[in-house]
Amino acid sequence: MSDLSRELFDYDYLVVGAGLFGAVMAYLAKASGKRCLVIDKRPHIAGNIYTREIEGISVHEYGAHIFHTSNDTVWKFVNRFASFNNFVNSPVANYRGKLFNLPFNMNTFYAMWGVKTPADALAKIEEQRAAAGIKEPKNLEEQAISLVGTDIYQILIKGYTEKQWGRDCKDLPPSIIKRLPVRLIFDNNYFNARYQGIPEEGYTRLVEKLLDGVEIRLNTDFLLDKAYLTSIARKVIFTGAIDAFFNGCFGPLEYRTVHFETEVLPTGNYQGVAVVNYTEREVPYTRIIEHKHFVFGRQGNPDKTVISREYPEEWDATKEPYYPVNDEKNAKLYAEYAKLAETHPDAANVIFGGRLGAYRYYDMDKVIEAAFDLARREGLADPDSLL
Repeated sequence: MSDLSRELFDYDYLVVGAGLFGAVMAYLAKASGKRCLVIDKRPHIAGNIYTREIEGISVHEYGAHIFHTSNDTVWKFVNRFASFNNFVNSPVANYRGKLFNLPFNMNTFYAMWGVKTPADALAKIEEQRAAAGIKEPKNLEEQAISLVGTDIYQILIKGYTEKQWGRDCKDLPPSIIKRLPVRLIFDNNYFNARYQGIPEEGYTRLVEKLLDGVEIRLNTDFLLDKAYLTSIARKVIFTGAIDAFFNGCFGPLEYRTVHFETEVLPTGNYQGVAVVNYTEREVPYTRIIEHKHFVFGRQGNPDKTVISREYPEEWDATKEPYYPVNDEKNAKLYAEYAKLAETHPDAANVIFGGRLGAYRYYDMDKVIEAAFDLARREGLADPDSLL
């Protein structure tokens, strides 16, 4: 970039959104000698991985986030900014008071049917799949039964999924669960990733370190002052909702959102595990998180704990969008916005990225991989060279 073009703008990059994608991009831009401004409409950094202390316990404000990856470069990268513990995600499902281990494994099958060998468990599943006689699943219910049988579907999938999506499983597309993990071993580790854990100082501290030395403005809504904010940077990296950028001109993309109820309880240990899923439809929340168990129950006052109940809801513009509704209708709508982003003059120097900008659900390691890919396309510092 010439000296003249640098003088035309205050910044090389304006990053809209101080979540993980934006923070990684800002870090790589700064490491490349670029001038970068990060803004966020919220009063804090870290987006949905924001953590804050309550009673000395690191609370995941926007739901449980367990870092997991099999990408060596990503793992080495995040370990530059945080020390990770060896937390292993081993959630429990509660169905009308009876407990089952997740993901579906021999512990689950023993609790459900009393089977003790992989052969007996597989035979039970195959028996139920054959009895259902589903050849070409037409909806999520048929897809689930064709994969794991009726008992697992009715007890551990149906109610939870219907709460999560706010629709009957018969009205949901089979693509939502293309496959379900069935482990014929006694292993409660939810993830298959090579690495997993929780930052010992919390995710907010990790993002703080990524943004060290970068100018940040909070409580700043890009869409309320788009013309000015666009004018001060050579390029904009926009991690907000792509349809909102274009004022919803084709109609709104759909999301599911989550409402959290967090409370301090006068006990040192409420449920004995970080995550318990409530799988019957009658219980209005999908799960309860007990935050101290992400660090093995060693945080805060030993006589107190903090829990959060998660209530899925229909999304509207007053709520935080969480899960894109990736059905056929919304996929077509997103494609229209993505095409507009390539041609619209207001988006000439705008790059859309992250969960909302790309209208897709990302695990955290995939967010970082996407940021790495963009950084390489932009000619910024290669993450491998920084390790």
